[in-house]
Amino acid sequence: MEEELNYANVTFIMYDIPTHEKPNNKEIIYDEVKIEEEMWDPPPAITGSSKKVPPVLVLVPLGVLCFILMLVIVSLSIHFTNEQRRLNLTQAVQNQRLHAEMAALKRQTQDLIRDRDRLNWTMEVILEYDQFPVDQLCPQKVCQPCLDGWILFQSKCYLFTKHKYYYEWKTWKNSQEFCQEMHGNLVVIQSRAEQEFINNHTTEYNDKNHGYWIGLSKNWMDSWMWVDGSNLTVTFWRMEQPSYSPSCALSNPRAPPSANWVKTGCDMKNRWICESKALIAPD
Repeated sequence: MEEELNYANVTFIMYDIPTHEKPNNKEIIYDEVKIEEEMWDPPPAITGSSKKVPPVLVLVPLGVLCFILMLVIVSLSIHFTNEQRRLNLTQAVQNQRLHAEMAALKRQTQDLIRDRDRLNWTMEVILEYDQFPVDQLCPQKVCQPCLDGWILFQSKCYLFTKHKYYYEWKTWKNSQEFCQEMHGNLVVIQSRAEQEFINNHTTEYNDKNHGYWIGLSKNWMDSWMWVDGSNLTVTFWRMEQPSYSPSCALSNPRAPPSANWVKTGCDMKNRWICESKALIAPD
């Protein structure tokens, strides 16, 4: 390659030269300056073969990454499943405990309500007495629902008189007065169960006409009514009744319990059945 010649003006300035020796004009010198051009080799061209990476080197890391990702997903899935199962179990246990506590509170509430009602019941019975017979109903400070000789049925006490002799029997009016002195009344029958209970505790005596006075009589309007003022809801009249119109009723133990009420005169003397409210309410 041929060398190129470049020309340049070079000016030399002389220092410390006496004025008289300094030339009038600057001295111009020409010289040749050779500049060598550096020869740069072009970078090697990138061929198509150098760009390609073996597929194995790409697939293996991707496979490992996918495997790790799958393990992470499976681990998280197992963890969340177990956690959900644990939470469900904990929730179920808590629900069972809450249900048990609610059931216990409900039972306690029902017990308290029952105790309150029983206390109110007992208080009402006590207030009916002018002088409550504590020694008879609450011996040794333990109260019982009925007096001695009385029989408890449901919420009432019953006294079935058992006098053997005629002079001990009473008319309907005197029987009612006796029951009132005992803080009761002649029995008021309001159900078939009560009728059967009474029939089971009465016995035949004297003759076929005698029985036990019950609290049923005619009022001033010639209508049958109970001593407590209530009307008849159920009746157990005997088919054969006297021809005259008597005003009082008795229970005849000789007749079947489904039809043993007999109409008779109020002055007839019979045994009787008293009824009073039990001191303690039934459970």
